[in-house]
Amino acid sequence: MTIETLNRLRTQISTLSTSERAALAHEIIAGLDGVHDEVAEQAWDDEILRRLAQVEAGQAELLTRDEFRRKMRGRLGN
Repeated sequence: MTIETLNRLRTQISTLSTSERAALAHEIIAGLDGVHDEVAEQAWDDEILRRLAQVEAGQAELLTRDEFRRKMRGRLGN
């Protein structure tokens, strides 16, 4: 794949909605897996959709990267 093709893909992907990008990412990652587990895949699909719905409804607490790191360091005792 050429750098031009990759840049075109990045541009096109950036125009997708959050849920569309999540679905695309899921498909790409699933393509890297070896054994296909339908039950696990459906469970993850359901979880992703549930979380996206919470974000879109304003019901999820979104963290910046720094906030996330602080919380994780606190949990790990660092």
